[in-house]
Formats: sequence, structure tokens, C-alpha cells
Amino acid sequence: MAELEHVLAVIARRRAEFEAKGHVPRDVIEEFKRAGVYRAGVPRRFGGDALAPAEFLRIVERISEVDGSAGWVASFGSATVYLAGLPLETQAELYADGPDVAFAGGLFPVQPAARVEGGYRVAGRWKFASGCQSADVLGVGIKAGETRAGRPLTAVLRPGQVEIAENWDVIGLRGTGSHDLVVDGVVVPEEWTFVRGGPATVDEPLYRYPTVPYAAQVLAVVGLGVARTALDHVAADGGRPAWTGSPKPADRATYRIATARAEARLRSARAYFYEVTHEVWATVEAGDPASRAQASAVRLASAHLAQTAFEVARAAYQLGGTSAITTGGVLERCLRDASVVPQHAFLQESVYEGAGAVLTGVEPFPGYV
Repeated sequence: MAELEHVLAVIARRRAEFEAKGHVPRDVIEEFKRAGVYRAGVPRRFGGDALAPAEFLRIVERISEVDGSAGWVASFGSATVYLAGLPLETQAELYADGPDVAFAGGLFPVQPAARVEGGYRVAGRWKFASGCQSADVLGVGIKAGETRAGRPLTAVLRPGQVEIAENWDVIGLRGTGSHDLVVDGVVVPEEWTFVRGGPATVDEPLYRYPTVPYAAQVLAVVGLGVARTALDHVAADGGRPAWTGSPKPADRATYRIATARAEARLRSARAYFYEVTHEVWATVEAGDPASRAQASAVRLASAHLAQTAFEVARAAYQLGGTSAITTGGVLERCLRDASVVPQHAFLQESVYEGAGAVLTGVEPFPGYV
């Protein structure tokens, strides 16, 4: 699609700028909107595309091959599936000017909110609001008494109601602008809150797909794109002369074996990831809810992909030798970015424990699925 190819060219030209500034600038977000990234999770009834998950995941994967930070920010084009839990009247107001709405959230730590007439008085500080500087609406996690279904509420605010505390200073995915959000006593009407991962008010297939596992998928696929770039780089770089006068990398059996093993590992994890995605989508598209086992499989495939992608990027970095250590080089950047993805709470080692519990018929830890 021509719009996406244009966006990829823009990202390739400006990715160093994202890292230097610590965020993807608003004009690039506008390019994302023109390419349909931010309408991908919006209901069709409000003019959105409500893309099948695999279709959106491939878009994020492709963007991430060019730049991990851009892919991470673009991945939140799926975050509007959360907003499908808002009342229909609220969604109609939200999308009144069109479906291209960028939503960013700092949902944790969940903060207590006082119940007031008509809504909640929201105050506190929340972390990791990726893409917040160019968002049209922002969400923060709140708790007011007993939460519904054991899940926190999310309060939706406009940028003018939120202070962005610029504190994103990290080793990888530096351009995501994942700063803290600060809110000081803003009253949010109840109709502008929803249960994160709760039932949608929209009856379309996308909103029957398991929401929180999908949120893990869109992040894991960033690592996939980054690792793909790292592996392609070492495969193409095998013919470079060695500085010491020893055989070229591609002339060494160890280099060829390591490259092939990494290729097989990455493709295998990718295949499992998309296989599960298509299976669960077929279920919800047929009108049935995803089973607990299916939701767990989505989480497992996502964590496995994130971890495998990091390991492949690390293997590619090691194959790059001393040329890989150059600051700003392809392999140095890929190693840093890929290392961040499995650190996300949705993709850490604990997911394997939860998935193992479901597979063996044991009750998983609270909040897993």
C-alpha cells in the first residue's frame, strides 16, 4: 500500500531524529494517521477499519523493521480497542471529527480516585505512556472502591488536562517518549471511563478478540521486526573483509551455522505467533468468544516471540564482531531496542508460568487471563 511505503520512507530518513528527541514528532504521527495506523482499532460503525489482528500486526512488524521506536508508537494504533468499552454515545463524541484518533495510556500504577457526583476525581502519577506527546486522548488507571471484574478502570482525558513529566531516559526504544503522566484533581465523567479488558459496547469481531493478550501481541511484534533487520544485516554483511586478514565471515562455517540457526528460530517463533492469531480470529469472527486456552496461547506466543527476537538480535550482534559496537550502527541499535521488548510486564518470564498453568489445568496467577 502506497501510504505505508511513504511512511516507511519518512521513518528511514528521520529515525535518528526520533532517538535524539526521545519521541516520534507530531508531524510523523500525522503521517501514521494518513496511512490508517490510528483507525485500525476503531469500530467500523464510527468510520474505522477495525482490522483483523494479523493484518495490523504485519503493519507494525514492517514499521519496526525500519525503526523499533516508530513501530512501538505505531503499535498503539490498536489501543482504541480498549475505547470500545466506552458507552456508544461517548465513542460517537470521541470520533465526531473522524476515526484517526491517537490514544496513549499510562495505566499503572493504578491510583485511587474519589467518587464524586457524575464521575471520579482523578489525581496521581502514571508511568510509561508511550507516544503521549502526540496523543489526542490519554488514559490513566484508577480504582474507586471495588473494581468491576477485578480489573481497574481507565479514565480518559484530553491532553490539556494532563501534565507530561518528561523522564524517559533508557537504553533502547529511546524514541517512544514513554514519559510519566501527572493529573491534579480533574473530574472525569463516568461515561468517559471503561474497564480495561472488559466487555465492549460495540458488536464487531475485533472487540471479541481477547483485548489484553492483543496488547501483548502488538508489542512483541516490534521485537520481531527489529530482529529481522539485525539478521538480514549479518546475512548481507558476510562478505565484508576481516580487519585481521582472516577469512571473510561468510567463509567461516561457524558464521553460516549461527546465521541459519537464528533464521530458523525467528521464523519458527513468527509462524507460531501468526498461527495462534489466525486461529483465535477465526473463532471470534464466527461469533464465538475466545476460550481461556486461546487467550493464554496468544500470551504465550507473544512472550515467546519477544524473547526469541531478543536472542536472535543478540546472536546477530555477536556475529557482527567489532563492527557491531559502533554507536548508532544497525546492530547496536537493534540489540538495544530488542532488549527492551521482553522487559514489558506483558512479555516477561511470568507469562510462561501462567501459560503452563493453563496447559496443565492449574489455576494461573490472578490477572493472567
